[in-house]
Amino acid sequence: MDLTIPTGAEAFLTQAGWGGAAIEPLPGDASFRRYFRIRRSNGNAMLMHAPPPREDPQPFLRAAKWLDANGLRAPHILAEDADSGFVLLEDFGDVRMREYLDAWPQDEDEVYRNAIDALVQLRKLPPGPFTGYTLSEYQREAKLFVDWYVPARGLYVDGRSWANAWEEVLSQVLPRQRPGVTVLRDYHAENVMLLGGLNKQGLLDFQDALVGHPAYDLVSLLQDARRDVSPELEARMLDYYLQQTGEGDEFLADYARIGAQRNAKIVGIFVRLWKRDGKPRYLDYIPRVWALMERDLAHPALAPVAAWFDAHIPAELRAAGGGRFEP
Repeated sequence: MDLTIPTGAEAFLTQAGWGGAAIEPLPGDASFRRYFRIRRSNGNAMLMHAPPPREDPQPFLRAAKWLDANGLRAPHILAEDADSGFVLLEDFGDVRMREYLDAWPQDEDEVYRNAIDALVQLRKLPPGPFTGYTLSEYQREAKLFVDWYVPARGLYVDGRSWANAWEEVLSQVLPRQRPGVTVLRDYHAENVMLLGGLNKQGLLDFQDALVGHPAYDLVSLLQDARRDVSPELEARMLDYYLQQTGEGDEFLADYARIGAQRNAKIVGIFVRLWKRDGKPRYLDYIPRVWALMERDLAHPALAPVAAWFDAHIPAELRAAGGGRFEP
């Protein structure tokens, strides 16, 4: 973990009225953003450093303010200097959904239902001031699989047939994401905080929000790359979501389409984090993500993409969950 304090952090905190507070580095994520807990005798705050040009705090600020204005619990912004990449935030504490459920697995259904309730609330709102999730964006993300996973395995594939298969599948999704809902895009058990009660949930890591399909964040939650969600729990929570929204079989087909696209993208991203960014720990998640992708590919709606996998990815790699990499 990088323990250095960014240049300008102490001056920013002094300007924000937090001069002299202790600055405690926290573990990082998959991006170039860094986080620090700011401690003083009368309370704590969180400092985010998203330094340009590699990062830009403006999308986070825009999304946080929109969520807060619409009754969803994003951390309050205490101070900001976007040009320098500093944002001072409300501290949500340490109780993430993931760690809580590790300690109290008997509460799993209740906690997941509450997380789904937030998505139901989100879909009732008009779309936020965010870019739309277009076919080109879906394709750009899916391409990460052939750009990073495929060459890391020493394979050669037909990239055009990959794009064609996804166009056939995803063109079915687009009409049902208009006018669309705000999609947080990374809504899972490590980005949901429990704020003093199981039904009081705080949101994190929403800076990449777009306007898209309501199934997207549900996939993020129930096909979690970093936490095992049993098929039985996934089925119960899907049923709960359908009960709350009145959706049916076509929604479940879109859930599988988006799930396969998202999981293929994540496999590519995790290989990229290893190859490009020197973060091999993400390789350990690939077998879980691969298994989720295979479940999605089994849905009839994914037939064109499933056929591509049959033709291009060796059966032994698929049987091994994408295979193990040696960093």
